[in-house]
Amino acid sequence: MGTQKPRILPWLVSQLDQGQLEGVAWLDESRTRFRIPWKHGLRQDAQLEDFGIFQAWAEASGAYTPGKDKPDLPTWKRNFRSALNRKEALRLAEDHSKDPHNPHKIYEFVTSGVGNLAEADTSLDTNGRCSTSDIQEDILEKLLSDMDLAPDGGPSSLTMAPENPPQLLLGPNLDVPAPCPMPGPPENPLKQLLVSGEEWEFEVTVFYRGCQVFQQTVFCPGGLRLVGSEAGDRTLPGQPIRLPDPAASLTDRGVTDYVQRVLSCLGGGLALWRAGQWLWAQRLGHCRVYWAVGEELLPNSGHRPDGEVPKDREGGVFNMGPFIADLIAFIEGSRRSPRYTLWFCVGQSWPQDQPWIKRLVMVKVVPMCLRALLDMARVGGASSLENTVDLHISNSHPLSLTSDQYKAYLQDLVEDMDF
Repeated sequence: MGTQKPRILPWLVSQLDQGQLEGVAWLDESRTRFRIPWKHGLRQDAQLEDFGIFQAWAEASGAYTPGKDKPDLPTWKRNFRSALNRKEALRLAEDHSKDPHNPHKIYEFVTSGVGNLAEADTSLDTNGRCSTSDIQEDILEKLLSDMDLAPDGGPSSLTMAPENPPQLLLGPNLDVPAPCPMPGPPENPLKQLLVSGEEWEFEVTVFYRGCQVFQQTVFCPGGLRLVGSEAGDRTLPGQPIRLPDPAASLTDRGVTDYVQRVLSCLGGGLALWRAGQWLWAQRLGHCRVYWAVGEELLPNSGHRPDGEVPKDREGGVFNMGPFIADLIAFIEGSRRSPRYTLWFCVGQSWPQDQPWIKRLVMVKVVPMCLRALLDMARVGGASSLENTVDLHISNSHPLSLTSDQYKAYLQDLVEDMDF
């Protein structure tokens, strides 16, 4: 019979009371606030003791057995954080994890203290609760290449590989050596995806009654606008993309007339643009538009649409945060590949009860960077092999990353996102 896994909150209180783990301590006499060291794994002063609380929980929960399992510091930290975040009785009060001198987090109990902990820890997990710190893991790039764990897997120290010893600089008086400033963690190249000035590349495909009549891949400063006239209103923002004349591709005169009528109602067009981690849409004409996130080969027909594009205000149609989180889960094998393709049904209700090819005008928009991210995840392979990914954004260059580096950059990217 195996040992039952302990509940995280009573276990944590016992660790705090014992005071044997470095940096893990109560901050008040009422025992409601406490600190947890949260040092980044890339720091050159990182020691195994800095991850003591995470390793202790990994051992207590049965996720890690010293001498048997390979140490996995980022996973220890992630599992510990996730276990705390799921408890309603606890909240993150202050996040000082980026403090260069004393990185830590402060948690506090939102109940009357630790007295009711047994009851509080049996409450339902709040699976949907996230913060901008959620899913933060240490970047594995240097952890894998520059740090050596003792071969016996035991509780030995975490040592730095000696290829690049610290250099010394002369101090202001020219004769007192001063240590070279500690370099920060390497810049995450995937964060270019969130930079406001970067333009995303979109693949736009138009279908009339299920027949593909147009496809174009474009960089659109300020977004794009799907219009039915030659140029649309040029005073409106976004690059106009004209939907083709149906008479040039359709043979059914009646269908051609109906499609023409839909295009004439587009007015200023259907606008789509990116701001931060979100894609936003707004209709600028009288033609109603419904949208859904589906597969590249077919929309999410047979189900309700995800929403209707609003007319008088912008509406969010895609949030990159959950996509990246789901992409990480896909890489780890815990869920299916995330969807990223936007489908718009123009001028008619969403094809909920009939095939989508019966709709007059359907438009598919693929953010090319998201397709590239998923393709990179699918390539996977051995962590020692490098794969190349093109982000398909302006001012970017192809990246060569191992699968471990890629996963770590994704995990770091989520930290800059809101949920």
